[in-house]
Amino acid sequence: MSSPPRASGRAWLCALGLFSGLSEAQQVDSRSSSRRGKGCALSVPAEVTVILLDIESTTTPIAFVKDILFPYIKDNVKEYLQTHWEEEECQQGVNLLRKQAEEDSHLDGAVPIPAASGNAVGDLQRMIQAVVVNECWQMSLDRKTTVLKHLQGHMWRAAFKSGSMKAEFFEDVVPAVRKWREVGMKVYIYSSGSVEAQKLLFGHSTEGDILELVDGHFGTEIGHKVESESYRKIASSIGCSINNLFLTDVTRKASAAEEADMHVAVVVRSGNVGLTDDDKTYFSLITSFSELYLPSST
Repeated sequence: MSSPPRASGRAWLCALGLFSGLSEAQQVDSRSSSRRGKGCALSVPAEVTVILLDIESTTTPIAFVKDILFPYIKDNVKEYLQTHWEEEECQQGVNLLRKQAEEDSHLDGAVPIPAASGNAVGDLQRMIQAVVVNECWQMSLDRKTTVLKHLQGHMWRAAFKSGSMKAEFFEDVVPAVRKWREVGMKVYIYSSGSVEAQKLLFGHSTEGDILELVDGHFGTEIGHKVESESYRKIASSIGCSINNLFLTDVTRKASAAEEADMHVAVVVRSGNVGLTDDDKTYFSLITSFSELYLPSST
């Protein structure tokens, strides 16, 4: 027997006509613009009490991530290792990276991290160079390994705390999150970046320190963002119903969250990967956080 047709992911926001304060004609116009890939005013169901946010291309421009954050790692990783090599935190990271490299030994292009052999000066340079090449190899494949994210987080910490780098957010993000918090909504972050890196972004931004706007953070330790079980674990961790709202720019992540019974909306930003016609029809789309209407804010 075939499975019943899957209900449209748009149903909770658009198809039910839940646009606060909009006329029927406006609702139809919004649904039509949404199907064209443009955002529409979307009313959040009353049972939603938690909003879970992705970062890259959702709260933060992809250009900041690709043109500033990641190039900083590639340009400075060798100097960072040479400066901090003897520190316990750095050594722990290198040891974890060595273990990851052993697990990756079957992969094409994988770079092993040698252990010390007795030649102090030669060993140091070989190990540092291997870590540099391994990290750049992982980044070239856009890998999300926890150890890679931790090492990146340690480097970004120094840059943010020195003031040489400040995180960027889309202009609609901070005002919208402040409004959500004012009406009692809780806000959490789920990103492939480490929890430390997430806190650095929100603690050292062009908007100042906005960490107070976030109730908690989740990284890849909780699970991969394309696996539905990760979202169930998050709901369990914060002690809430899984029937809450996840905002992301990636439809695979949105599908995983939806499979865990979360409401989802796909955020369409300039520079993001284009959506298919099926995606535009199926998912609720917004182009700005200001397009979300909370029942308690009307």
